[in-house]
Amino acid sequence: MRFYFSVSLAAALLLSQSGCNRHDEQAAPGQSSNHGIAVIPKGSTHDFWKSVHAGANAAGKEFGYEIYWNAPELETDRERQIQIVEDFIVQKVDGLVLAPVDKDALVPAVEKLANLKIPCAIIDSAIGTDKYITFAATDNYKGGAMAAQRMGKILDGLGKVIMIKYAPGSASTTERENGFTETLAKEFPGIEIVDAKYGMATVESALQATEDLLTRHPHLEGLFACNASTAVGAFQALQSQKRPEVKMVGFDAEAALIDGLRAGQIDSLVVQDPFKMGYEGVKAIAAFRKGQPVEKRIDTGVTVITRESLDEAKIKELLKTQ
Repeated sequence: MRFYFSVSLAAALLLSQSGCNRHDEQAAPGQSSNHGIAVIPKGSTHDFWKSVHAGANAAGKEFGYEIYWNAPELETDRERQIQIVEDFIVQKVDGLVLAPVDKDALVPAVEKLANLKIPCAIIDSAIGTDKYITFAATDNYKGGAMAAQRMGKILDGLGKVIMIKYAPGSASTTERENGFTETLAKEFPGIEIVDAKYGMATVESALQATEDLLTRHPHLEGLFACNASTAVGAFQALQSQKRPEVKMVGFDAEAALIDGLRAGQIDSLVVQDPFKMGYEGVKAIAAFRKGQPVEKRIDTGVTVITRESLDEAKIKELLKTQ
């Protein structure tokens, strides 16, 4: 019995040590790290977050840091994301990269990191405090404005449209919604947003929200969906209800959306650079810990792509990391 226990204990320790050395590991609570940076996105299921993960891993390898990755199952789960931050504080990571689920709810966690002298880089979505070392993200208002300008062009400045919003409290998508709404009002007064609804965190909930709006408004010319989950759900709703007359402008580069764009079923997509977000977040922490200057705001770029531009070299390069 004593021999069995010793072997089991040795095996457990060996597994634990091998887990610590894995570059892509979700570290266990209480496990300390040597040169480890935690990355906490809003979620992990969409292609967008997988690209963020790839960018973070690339920077980790380049600058000599283990990357510990963990995320809530639902992108609206504020409490879970806060708990993940707390877990990584216990693990004494060298820094933390965070895409806040909610711009207000995560403020105490980020300010706690600052008080503990743990550098925090914010990516993707803004937060209601300045206690971070950098904010690397899309200019989301600009992205929404670009979507509005594309909608204005394809509708010749006239028509009725609906908007599938994401979720209350999400700073990035709220900026996109504001950019879209305000730009249409200013530049295309002949286009009316007749209705809008939150699609929330899943494709399924976005599908239901879009179907509700399509049923309520049988005469529409356009649809704008402001992130990956709402865009995929909205696209599925247009397909299921057979509404090809509704021109769709979406956001992000999920595989299903690119397929729809290539098939001519989606007019255009506003595309970010999530790989760069993950890379710049980790790079900023590595630089900060070396005492090097870090930019407070890093614009990671935004581009409108169409069926015609898919084969352009710069677009192929952008989509390669997504």
